[in-house]
Amino acid sequence: MKNSYRTIAAAILFGGIFFSSCTSSQTADLIVYNGNVYTVNDNFDKAEAFAVKDGKIIAVGTTADIRQKYKATEMLDAEGKTIYPGLIDAHTHFFRYGLGLQSADLDGTDSFKEVVQQVVEHRQKYPDTEWLTGRGWDQNDWAVKEFPSKDTLDLLFPDTPVILTRVDGHAALVNQEALDLAGISPETKMVGGAVEVKNGHMTGILIDNAVDLVTTKIPAPSEAVQRTALKTAEQNCFAVGLTTVDDAGLDKATVDLIDAMQQKGELQMRVYAMMNPTQENKDYYFKNGPYKTDRLHVCSFKIYADGALGSRGANLLEPYADRAGHYGFLLSSEQEFRDVARQLNEHGFQMNTHAIGDSANRLLLDIYGEVLGGKNDKRWRIEHAQIVDPADMNKFGKYSIVPSVQPTHATSDMYWAGDRLGSERLTHAYPYREMLQQTGYLALGTDFPVESINPFYTFHAAVARQDAENYPAGGFQMENALTREQTLRGMTIWAAKSNFEEKEKGSIEEGKFADFILTDRDLTTIAPEQMRATQVLRTYLNGKLVYKK
Repeated sequence: MKNSYRTIAAAILFGGIFFSSCTSSQTADLIVYNGNVYTVNDNFDKAEAFAVKDGKIIAVGTTADIRQKYKATEMLDAEGKTIYPGLIDAHTHFFRYGLGLQSADLDGTDSFKEVVQQVVEHRQKYPDTEWLTGRGWDQNDWAVKEFPSKDTLDLLFPDTPVILTRVDGHAALVNQEALDLAGISPETKMVGGAVEVKNGHMTGILIDNAVDLVTTKIPAPSEAVQRTALKTAEQNCFAVGLTTVDDAGLDKATVDLIDAMQQKGELQMRVYAMMNPTQENKDYYFKNGPYKTDRLHVCSFKIYADGALGSRGANLLEPYADRAGHYGFLLSSEQEFRDVARQLNEHGFQMNTHAIGDSANRLLLDIYGEVLGGKNDKRWRIEHAQIVDPADMNKFGKYSIVPSVQPTHATSDMYWAGDRLGSERLTHAYPYREMLQQTGYLALGTDFPVESINPFYTFHAAVARQDAENYPAGGFQMENALTREQTLRGMTIWAAKSNFEEKEKGSIEEGKFADFILTDRDLTTIAPEQMRATQVLRTYLNGKLVYKK
């Protein structure tokens, strides 16, 4: 009888423990449920819900499973809305974009007359600035597709230096006051740049390295202006779903400011910083090595091989189709590129090189190959990689080189790129799918402010190869379009991989940062013409709401 009682008591005790263990819930900070969740994991699985604790995802699954296993102080009913990992822009000028918001916006102007009008209006708003700056004009969008001259600016602003930078940043129009302050004359010569002279007189057009002669004379913005620029840029990025930006070309002082603001909670955005190859930057980082926090990553240097196609600065193997005998130019000597490649490899840094023309791409691919020696996991990147000769394409795979490309460049350039390159060479331009076949992944970005900050324009341009007006019908060189899955990967997990960050972000998986967005439509199912209209409803970073529409 005593044994029976003991058996019953044990059964009751065991049953109570079993029942308790099945019904007790683990604690989370946030539960997201009823969602159309694209995890972007290896299998591209979909889910309905996930739980977040201490800024990281701790479980992913069905709504029923997650709500049964976890209790949280904050619950988010996604109401069937689509959820993606936080978007990563693999090539931006984040800091420069923020500063540029305080300059005249010349993007989309359809004539030089409109450019002048915008500059005059900007001057009326900011009458006391020492310099008058603007950015975004593109003569290829005008009825007269020729570079403008400085004459009108000289008349309107005889005593104020003016610099108006072309959309790609590789050319600028300046007035005589700016030329005088920079000491530029018709006889000024330099490597990797040009001062345009017609009939013995300067037109005010400066190409590539010549632009630097003027920009170095502009007073540095105050720390207060820089802080405002970073915060404003962050707000705009969160509004379009970006949670990480790769900022191409920074100096240590700016990186230190970003780090300080992040440490104090004044700046939330995650930044992968590519350093300018100045002697100061190299001296510091070669001595101290890469730098990494949860929000800041310094492990690469940004190198410029050549200029831009629109300003005929891209370095080509054969002359420009619309300028006989002109090949563009390299911005440094071949030996300088080899030297910096060896230095970066020796000190454990990525080399991320701007290369537009097929000659620049060939040279840098070969230099990468010389230094890297074959397959590797160094993840050196070619930024833009716009025109690649077929004989060089296999080098991306052979040397494990990451193509970091911007699909909206293809749809912005398609109207006139054939004029620069000719029909045969055009077929080897913007070859995204072909590069993907070589490497197995590529990183997608916008290059903002050269292009729009909106990553959904990137998605549309990559998939449909069309502009905002859905032109051309059928798409531009569709043999190099990406699938929707490939594009989403390129904007999330593949971009993270190009930064050595795929273990901490880029997908909605257990153990990763809880960076994610809710959108008003599903990019994988909607018609292409609806993609650019996609709206971000909420953006979360570390499981915290940082933007709500």
